[in-house]
Amino acid sequence: MDGMHEERVNEESVESKRPLVVRALRRSSVRRKIAEYLFDISPSASYTSEIAHHVKTTPTNVLGALRGMESRYREDESLLSLNIVEMKRSGRDIKLYGITSFGKEILESLREEI
Repeated sequence: MDGMHEERVNEESVESKRPLVVRALRRSSVRRKIAEYLFDISPSASYTSEIAHHVKTTPTNVLGALRGMESRYREDESLLSLNIVEMKRSGRDIKLYGITSFGKEILESLREEI
């Protein structure tokens, strides 16, 4: 695949995911606050308890929004599976979370709508 074609395919997949991503962010204020916090500290990443502190919720809720958790946070609407957030490993068992370029793009467009 040439670079131009690959870029077009990526843009199409981003656009096809966009309605699901926007819906997931609108359905959960915790998801939205986490994405906005990670957007604001970008390009840095953060760990679960620090994110929880800044968005004023529990680490369990943060993990649910990031990864999905049974019935409360659907896995297919989690920030990781929607490609809004990525997990980065740092050292021994330290997981940091940062916003993806797709996540930045979505949040910028949502902020423009307001």
